[in-house]
Amino acid sequence: MNKKILLPTVLFAVVLIFAFIVLIIDRGNRQPDVKTNNQESQQNNNQIIFFYGDGCPHCALVENFIAENNIEAKVPFVKKEVYYNKQNADELAEKAKTCDIPTNSIGVPFLWDGTKCLVGDQDIIKFFNQKINEN
Repeated sequence: MNKKILLPTVLFAVVLIFAFIVLIIDRGNRQPDVKTNNQESQQNNNQIIFFYGDGCPHCALVENFIAENNIEAKVPFVKKEVYYNKQNADELAEKAKTCDIPTNSIGVPFLWDGTKCLVGDQDIIKFFNQKINEN
């Protein structure tokens, strides 16, 4: 009777030890990813980000200006949709917070130029016009 209990107990212990070893190795492999995410966050802080919403008429004005003037080929920037993407919306809120824009005043189109925030189609179009004239 003791042999019937001993074998499952030993097997259970071996499986448990193996599981702990796998978890420890996996945890060690994940730590570099944290540094990569921090590096990506720092890069995002220095790049131009255009936040827009699908169906937003003022965003469409900016997007038409970008397309008609081939801005994407002249000025490196990232476009992020915020109505249907929570992660992008959260990032927009984070950028707005750095500019002391109250949460209830955040809207699109919104542009983060790496240091300051621009809100509204006219200010963003003016920004891109200045950028292309610099080049």
